Amino acid sequence: MDIWTYESVEYVTVAGEAWLASASEYPRSMRALWQSRPWAPSVLPCGRAFDVISMPSLFGRKVLDELWTSGPGCGPVASHRGRILLFAQPGAAPRLRTLLAWEEWARDVPPLLCHGQGDAVTVPPVQRMVNTPDSPGLGAGRWIVAPDTREPWLPGAAVLLWACVRVSRGPGAGPPPHPGAAGPAGGSPRTRRREPRQSDRRPGAHLQPIPSA
Repeated sequence: MDIWTYESVEYVTVAGEAWLASASEYPRSMRALWQSRPWAPSVLPCGRAFDVISMPSLFGRKVLDELWTSGPGCGPVASHRGRILLFAQPGAAPRLRTLLAWEEWARDVPPLLCHGQGDAVTVPPVQRMVNTPDSPGLGAGRWIVAPDTREPWLPGAAVLLWACVRVSRGPGAGPPPHPGAAGPAGGSPRTRRREPRQSDRRPGAHLQPIPSA
């Protein structure tokens, strides 16, 4: 079976910076800070521009693969201290937390950290210093799929739940969540099941196989 990876964008674009900064109450101050310290991580609140779903590294990578191979793709994704931070629609965190509490899903999906309104997360620097450590628990983290637009597409709770259940149960797992389980933001089963179109793929998030050893 082929192993897939994503082209890592080391630099957040100017438009991506604007989107990240919009999560803060003081976006101009955030951008001024990044201009003076582009290699420093930042703490941003959730709930305004995005929510963040934090997953164990291995499980998160598999979910990311599932989103791209069988679903609509993903928005920005980062790694920090051995975890995968998947940026989601505002409001997705409490919705996903509720869905994961259902016994039907809870027995399959490992515990996830769902950061929403009232929470804050540490995001990687907008620029990455050369030769910074990539090992889990070291360094300031890095972008796997860096923000590159002012309005990135972000997955909803139902899309994320479907991907998590598919990864936990293996290929052919089903059925996916009921379309009304997470509200309109989650998308319909038709949307979640379709193969990703080329237009859905954000710059810097293209898939390419790693040659077999």
